Amino acid sequence: MKPLSVSTKQERIARLARQNPAMAFTSLNHYLDAEWMRYAYECTRKDGAVGVDGQTAEGYARDLERNLADLLDRLKSGRYQAPPVRRHYIAKPGGGGARALGIPAFEDKVAQRAIVMMLEPLYEQDFLDCSFGYRPGRNAHQALRVLRSGIMDQRGHWVVEVDVRKFFDSLPRAQLRSILAKRVTDGVVRRLIDKWLKAGVLEGGQIHYPETGTPQGSVVSPILSNVFLHHVVDEWFTREVQPRLRGPSTRVRFCDDFVMLFAHKVDAERVLAVLGKRLGKFELQLHPDKTRLIDFRPARDTDEGGEPTLPTTFVFLGFLHLWGDSRKGNRVVFQFTAKERFARTLKVFLQQCRRMMHWPLKTQHARLCRMLKGHYGYFGITGNYRRLMRLHHEVRRLWRRWLARRSSKSYLTWERFERALTRWALPPPRIVHRYTTA
Repeated sequence: MKPLSVSTKQERIARLARQNPAMAFTSLNHYLDAEWMRYAYECTRKDGAVGVDGQTAEGYARDLERNLADLLDRLKSGRYQAPPVRRHYIAKPGGGGARALGIPAFEDKVAQRAIVMMLEPLYEQDFLDCSFGYRPGRNAHQALRVLRSGIMDQRGHWVVEVDVRKFFDSLPRAQLRSILAKRVTDGVVRRLIDKWLKAGVLEGGQIHYPETGTPQGSVVSPILSNVFLHHVVDEWFTREVQPRLRGPSTRVRFCDDFVMLFAHKVDAERVLAVLGKRLGKFELQLHPDKTRLIDFRPARDTDEGGEPTLPTTFVFLGFLHLWGDSRKGNRVVFQFTAKERFARTLKVFLQQCRRMMHWPLKTQHARLCRMLKGHYGYFGITGNYRRLMRLHHEVRRLWRRWLARRSSKSYLTWERFERALTRWALPPPRIVHRYTTA
């Protein structure tokens, strides 16, 4: 539970920001105290990978009060030195190369969380309803519902799918500082943000210092990206673009991943034509292959050859969006697990089954149950049951295959495996997020 003093301070920041939408906060660091730092520590994940200093959460907790007091003193006095982040690469969906992640040191995560706790209540008063990523009380399923409603209820059948090329790597720091200065001028907070932006990256035993971008994986990066894109995209679209459109439009953004829906094709084409210029003013570029206009009408026009003139489906937040018929015979938008995400999930299960091949069966069962329930918790959406069933079947098959390799003396038949499943049954698929209109 959040301490009362922390809640009170955040409510005060939020109230001041709401009452003074043009005010720049000159003094935020006085909210930092021992209780604030303790709550920042409690909000920090303890199971993440270690940073460059090798410090674990368990080791930091051995002398927690002293460590937090020393961290607080260094933050407020300006003596805090942000350590470089350790770079790690993960595969991008669809085999599109690798995405670089920055892994900060544990104490650095606590420090970043303390500053994020100040910035969130301030900027939540500015952010618009179209953004859902990394915001308190908002999530991907809310974004998916708004997207579906925009297509079905507001006839947003012309979809502009947007991909900003290497957003986190190319985010211009000078532009970000100018945007931050409109609301935050507190010297302690601003210097800390600068230190994190300039901290450097450790890769292959060498430290280098990129001149642009903010590392993915750091605690402070999501809110900085939201602040930047709020000014560059959200405010611009609401104040300058929407009043000039012929028909209704909807915008759904999850951090740097967003789509725009339009009732008229001409509106979609006009916005797509100027969007690149708008981003160019802030030193960003649209990905030429992944940014596209989609004809998402239930009944589509065709060209003279009888083929669709534009793409007719799109992927957003791991879901493939397409039209279909509900059980009542109505035309509705279905959201299925995207092919690339399904394949990536299966690969994760395969690697996990191989890794735990010789673990006790009880431990293997518990791990697979947690993984499946986590998958259902995100992808368990109305209309997606068959994809969940397919995953359940494939995971059973993978588990049996790797259990059969535990010994060369006996072969695990499907009959024996099915008998084992009467005791170690895997959780069946379930729909967690329901659409009543389907």
